[in-house]
Amino acid sequence: LPPSAAANLHPGVEQKVVFITARVHPGETPSSFVCQGIIDFLVSHHPIAKVLRDHLVFKIAPMLNPDGVYLGNYRCSLMGFDLNRHWANPSPWAHPTLHGVKQLIIDMYNNPKINLEFYIDIHAHSTMMNGFMYGNIFEDEERFQRQAVFPKLLCQNAEDFSYSSTSFNRDAVKAGTGRRFLGGLLNDTSYCYTLEVSFYSYILGGPTSAVPYTEEAYMKLGRNVARTFLDYYRLNSLVERPLGTTPKTR
Repeated sequence: LPPSAAANLHPGVEQKVVFITARVHPGETPSSFVCQGIIDFLVSHHPIAKVLRDHLVFKIAPMLNPDGVYLGNYRCSLMGFDLNRHWANPSPWAHPTLHGVKQLIIDMYNNPKINLEFYIDIHAHSTMMNGFMYGNIFEDEERFQRQAVFPKLLCQNAEDFSYSSTSFNRDAVKAGTGRRFLGGLLNDTSYCYTLEVSFYSYILGGPTSAVPYTEEAYMKLGRNVARTFLDYYRLNSLVERPLGTTPKTR
């Protein structure tokens, strides 16, 4: 690697990995815009993005159901499967994208040089407003409380993200989802979430102040998701700021 390469990519250095997936349900188009916002921010020249690239490794699979998207399906793949119910035992023939991504995650999990710290699967919701998250339930109370830290920080950074709508569950219907399956597979230093965002609006200031979502607003949520890792890992002091400017409070 050239001398300018990020220190976290040098051989022998433990990598902290954030794995993000989106669009497992083809009709949930907002998830693609949120994911695009994350990607655009991470590859930008923004000082925060540079710090994140220097300290974390982001793995992103932006479209888990490309054949379903191509066909215009709402929820299923070409073969008629709801892929988000087949994480437990995906077939390389019937669920190839899931099989490949799951194998990559397992390989990283088994690699002592890699610490897979976050898995976030991005969806869109047809009845709820705002952005919000689903997390898992653990018997370990401390782990359960630690899992709540990231969505609480995201709520401070994104005006359209609702912590009050965020919930933690172990609904049997969701057992085959990425968030549930990987939450049971990975160790107690890994956090797995489903990030949901409304198809239509978010609320500001009160129950009657609904603001319609736009493509830009979805991408802004994605940028704020990325920025929140700076707060989570307490990297704020490393961000370079132009001389003579006063940091703005968010």
